[in-house]
Amino acid sequence: METLSIAKSFEGMQGVYRHRSDVCQCDMTFAVFLPPQAKEHPVPLLWYLSGLTCTHQNVMDKGEYRRVAAELGIAIICPDTSPRGENVPDEKDNWQFGSGAGFYLDATQEPWSTNYRMASYIAYELPELVAAQFPIDVTRQSIFGHSMGGHGAITLALKNPERFRSVSALAPIARPMVAGWSRPAFEKYLGNDEAAWRAYDSVALIEDGHRVPELLVDQGKADGFLDDGLRPWLLQEACAKAGIPLTLNVRDGYDHSYFFISTFMADHIAWHADRLS
Repeated sequence: METLSIAKSFEGMQGVYRHRSDVCQCDMTFAVFLPPQAKEHPVPLLWYLSGLTCTHQNVMDKGEYRRVAAELGIAIICPDTSPRGENVPDEKDNWQFGSGAGFYLDATQEPWSTNYRMASYIAYELPELVAAQFPIDVTRQSIFGHSMGGHGAITLALKNPERFRSVSALAPIARPMVAGWSRPAFEKYLGNDEAAWRAYDSVALIEDGHRVPELLVDQGKADGFLDDGLRPWLLQEACAKAGIPLTLNVRDGYDHSYFFISTFMADHIAWHADRLS
């Protein structure tokens, strides 16, 4: 693991790191904020998964998470959203597919299947690396994310309930099998058999019996992607049928941007902190 940068912040340390990923077959970059409490003992870990077009850097610059994470004694890890590199296939003119748009799944179709394995990367490889390199209490982990990352957070939590104590999302893609900006990506990554898509769709996973204890979602009412891409009411319906307690906060006037994310970031971190204590 290579340290790319490190800086003190709120008495903790914000670092950016790079390592060779066997799962994704390329170099991967991620960020970790360690609160000051990590100097004394291992701390719980909260995963933040970013949305389409983002890297680890966007939330570092705009997410405003370090103050509250330092106060509550929680480490925050921010992975990249896809594999990257000269030898990694991409569609450079398509912001909804390829680089920056891994959708937190394991591709099965060539040429994407060699590198685009973000589900396994987040679920298995990166946690092992982080546990070995940082003072993290691996028995206390939670996950949240935004948009495509909200989709990833919910699906990963539904499939790994023994690992994540809690899950929340900001404007998640609730039903990517039918959403305009994710359905074409699913076709390219996973093929035409929609039965294979269900493993990466929150509503389908709930319909198929996967469960989490509860779920917190914040959604901006002025979000331009609300009707075509996000559709939180579909998640609400699925949770109601399955008996999963869902708190869905529809925030008047807020859009899809980091102005929205940063406004409610502290609420989500504090919500997870209660469940990680």
